[in-house]
Amino acid sequence: MPEKTNATATEMAQVETIIGRILQVGVVFSAIVMGIGLVIFLATGDSGYAGNTVPLTMGAILLGTWQLKAYAIMMLGTYCLILTPVLRVVVSIYAFYKERDHLYVAITTLVLIILMVALLIGLTGK
Repeated sequence: MPEKTNATATEMAQVETIIGRILQVGVVFSAIVMGIGLVIFLATGDSGYAGNTVPLTMGAILLGTWQLKAYAIMMLGTYCLILTPVLRVVVSIYAFYKERDHLYVAITTLVLIILMVALLIGLTGK
């Protein structure tokens, strides 16, 4: 492995800062979105959906959010929270690539593929 230069160490510190900020912003943003949905639900007493129906597809969630349906907004916040660590994995792949650490690029890419397959299985239910 090539020896790290001062510029590389500085760049890696910046990437680590970015990763930390992504996690912070993702969690705070998700909490705000879920809080808005909760406030709407408590204010109206209505989920926006009949009976036990909830939005399960991303299209239904986005449409329900546009229509200010409480459950849809809370589901959007939940999806944002789930996608926050996925974004962290993507940034980590970039960081390892910049370090020229091909083993960790491969391992982290495999982790990303596993996450995406798991999300796809969760969305389709198959």
